[in-house]
Amino acid sequence: MSVATAVTTTTGSAAPHLLAHQATLALNSGDTAWMIVATALVLFMTLPGVALFYGGMVRKKNLLSTLAQSVAVTVVASIIWILIGYSLSFGVAAGKANDFIGGFDAALLHGVRLDTAY
Repeated sequence: MSVATAVTTTTGSAAPHLLAHQATLALNSGDTAWMIVATALVLFMTLPGVALFYGGMVRKKNLLSTLAQSVAVTVVASIIWILIGYSLSFGVAAGKANDFIGGFDAALLHGVRLDTAY
């Protein structure tokens, strides 16, 4: 077996578009419910954990401010994700910056429906 044949065979078999099958998109209510519950549990675990961690590093008079700032940062990060984060992560527009950063075609979750999946 020549080197050219070995390279062609190796790269050809590793191409994902050749190995992918046509799957039908079907939402499973159990999977969806579990993802919502797991996301909520992580949020409820992380938010108080980070807030109390930073609250423990300040004086008593600054505790409430530190807790409020932790909540505010979480809210701002969630809004930024909805505005442009999802699109930059999963956008598939032709005008995308490169192979790692998506385009702004799904900014503000434009065109994202229950039957779409990336």
